[in-house]
Amino acid sequence: MNLAIVAILLPTAVQFTSSGIGEQTIQNLSVAVAIVLILVYGSTLLFSMKTHAYLYELGEAALEGEDRSPPKLWFWVAILLGITLGVAVESELLVNSLEAATKELGLPTFFTGVILLPIIGNAAEHATAVTVAMKNKMDLSVSVAVGSSLQIALFVAPVLVIAGWLLGQPMDLDLQPFELVAIAVAVWVANSISSDGRSNWLEGTLLLATYVILALAFYFHPAITGLG
Repeated sequence: MNLAIVAILLPTAVQFTSSGIGEQTIQNLSVAVAIVLILVYGSTLLFSMKTHAYLYELGEAALEGEDRSPPKLWFWVAILLGITLGVAVESELLVNSLEAATKELGLPTFFTGVILLPIIGNAAEHATAVTVAMKNKMDLSVSVAVGSSLQIALFVAPVLVIAGWLLGQPMDLDLQPFELVAIAVAVWVANSISSDGRSNWLEGTLLLATYVILALAFYFHPAITGLG
């Protein structure tokens, strides 16, 4: 997550500290940074699935009695692709419905895109994280919660930058200062809470309070050009 902060900080810093810099330059920088992030994401997969897979494996005792036959890789890949396609279609329908609902309720577009959509779109993931946390499996809970953020920061966002560049719909990593501060605060809080490997209800309350404060800030922040 610290790498993600660096990746989005530098294009914004270049834009902020340079006079007369063109949009194409920022776009080129964003594409280059996106490629680096994708390579890093690939390295994390190699680390967790190959070179250091033992760090993510269950103990041998927990595996006794289980079926050790090799999985049918192509079958499950096909299942995963089908589910991904279905989720993409449902997400599009959800976004369209939510846009109409928020306009009817008069909610700011900025607040809807940053706060409401992630909450609704990741409802299943949130439920999983809470369920395993209630079973005192905090390592798994944190992995579920942080893992999706890493995927967005190191893979999804870079892919969107490159795809936009290839399709002629430019998207760069030059964020607004307010967005950058919000992301930095979120990463800092997550690191400070999880660094000691322990948790309690008060820390959970502090996390929720921080999220509510950020949500309020996005709600009252004026709409930023290009987001609505």
